[in-house]
Amino acid sequence: MTEKKRTITQNRALHLYFTQMAKALNLAGLDMRIVIKPEIDIPWSPYNVKEFIWKPVLNAMFGKKSTKEMATTEIDEILETINRHLSEKFGAFGYSYLPFPSLENLLNELDKTL
Repeated sequence: MTEKKRTITQNRALHLYFTQMAKALNLAGLDMRIVIKPEIDIPWSPYNVKEFIWKPVLNAMFGKKSTKEMATTEIDEILETINRHLSEKFGAFGYSYLPFPSLENLLNELDKTL
C-alpha cells in the first residue's frame, strides 16, 4: 500500500505555515543568525523556513528531500517536532507554539477578535 501524497489544500496550508512561522520568528527577534547561521543577520522568509527548517526535519525523520514526497500523515509529525524544538530552545525569546493553518484555527482566531 502506498501512502497518500499531500493534497492541494495541505500544500497551500503548508506554505501559509511557512509564511506564518517566518513572521513569528522575525517578531520574536530570532533571525537566522540566532537559529541557524551565526555569521550573518538574515531575516526569515517562507522560503528560508521551508529550506532550512522544514526540509531538514523531513529528511531526518522520513528520508525525503522534497515536500512533494510527503505523505499526508507526515505533516503533523514534522510540525510537532519543529514546534517542540523551537518552543523549548527559543520560548524565552518569545517564540511560542505555532498551529498549522486550518479552517478550524482560522475560525477560532476570528472568534477571538469579535
